[in-house]
Amino acid sequence: MVSSPNPLELLIGLLLSAAIAAVGYRRESLTLSGVVGALITGTVIFGLGGWEWGILLVAFFLSSSFLSHYREQDKAGLAEKFAKGHRRDLGQALANAGVGTILAVASLLWDDPILFVAYVGAMAAVNADTWATEIGVLSDRAPRLITTGRRVDVGASGGVTPLGLGASASGAGFIGLLGAGAGVLVDRSASAAIAVLAGALVGGLAGSLFDSLLGATVQAIYWCDVCGKETEQKVHRCGTVTHRVRGQAWLGNDAVNLLASVVGAAVAGLCGWGVFGILR
Repeated sequence: MVSSPNPLELLIGLLLSAAIAAVGYRRESLTLSGVVGALITGTVIFGLGGWEWGILLVAFFLSSSFLSHYREQDKAGLAEKFAKGHRRDLGQALANAGVGTILAVASLLWDDPILFVAYVGAMAAVNADTWATEIGVLSDRAPRLITTGRRVDVGASGGVTPLGLGASASGAGFIGLLGAGAGVLVDRSASAAIAVLAGALVGGLAGSLFDSLLGATVQAIYWCDVCGKETEQKVHRCGTVTHRVRGQAWLGNDAVNLLASVVGAAVAGLCGWGVFGILR
């Protein structure tokens, strides 16, 4: 059965998104295009999914923004490796919340709790990846490439550390606990809470590890001849145009994040389907 969007809920979603985006811009967590992305994704997710969907988006934004500024000076030297800084733009907003936005629209066409579980999985994946990146680079142990175990430089795409993996699990669990709590309040069902929590943990970790796998294998990586350093940027921070040394030109950081959230949603949905099948 197709449901019609509630104009009042969409308006509330727009106002809440605008307020959060304004704070994000003022704290330099969002660029102007990032504000646009936050308005689009936030309005749709809040307006169509409801508060239980919206609170997870807010939790991701607030926690990732806080961690991006956490020990910022210690991470300053790694900025040149990453495609983008701590200020999120439109591409990052859509990469992180695009799958959730599509699922919120789908909830109007298909009224099934699996969609919420899949949404939680998508948000758990991007949150897990963000926590892993922001905390993992602070590890005292050298990262190892996820595919071969070879030691790589701190911040290298595809590198993982025990600290980063622990942060990834914590990020997924954080979203899972919030989603499970929302599931209980809305559905009044223990099975819903278990399905959401299990989906978030499994889907979130799967999406985060898939992100690392893509980073180690097919993500576009470039080289700056002037600085003699590897980067995800087509134009290095020194202003030099870089050249691609490996990976696919079309598969940048935003595309990798988007694919990771797709995996998180799919794995969480399957996990939730299995839990519902067992407990119902």
